[in-house]
Amino acid sequence: MARTVWGVDSAATVTDQSFYCVKNELGYPKFWGRYLVEVPNVSDGLTAQEIARLHSYGIKILPIYNAFRQATGYANGQVVARNAVFHARRLGIPKNKMLFANIEDFFAVDEAWIRAWVETLQPTGYRPGFYADPSKGDFSAAYCEAVQKNNQVAVQSVIWSSAPRPGTTSEQKAPKYSPASPNCKANVWAWQYGRDAEACPVDTNLADRRLLDFLY
Repeated sequence: MARTVWGVDSAATVTDQSFYCVKNELGYPKFWGRYLVEVPNVSDGLTAQEIARLHSYGIKILPIYNAFRQATGYANGQVVARNAVFHARRLGIPKNKMLFANIEDFFAVDEAWIRAWVETLQPTGYRPGFYADPSKGDFSAAYCEAVQKNNQVAVQSVIWSSAPRPGTTSEQKAPKYSPASPNCKANVWAWQYGRDAEACPVDTNLADRRLLDFLY
């Protein structure tokens, strides 16, 4: 049984107000998932000021890259990975930290893109992560095919599973850790078990404690 820690993620910039909302209504997050760049009508981009704020609260940042709308083709995967690395460096995120590619369940996904994300990040010193739904859409089949072609995909990468989704809770009432996983070797070290909490504008998550070392 994984020893888990509780955390949140949000599309919006973390303010003192949103932090205190989470702390008072839900619990004290060990990590906070935030997007590396602004995507209009989707996410605010992480800033140096926000990084300083989260760190001052003792909260680690789970970096997410979402400036893409599909995950197909090796060359496309390389471009997206390079862009993610550029923005991680711009924000001062050190090597050996995870960068999570945000793959929504309605995205087209193929094994070449997944391999490209892993193989392009590897030499940069950043670690590859995937936010994905292993129970729905194309991700699981593509991931397992990528693992067959390059076992390093399974060894190096971490999956942040978005399924199943029993619903948001406080830290105290978080469910037992049971994320959906692909039908092959995979490090499913994080689970977004609830979206859009009523009390505060965040999603709620559990993560394997080991992941904390690879968050910023």
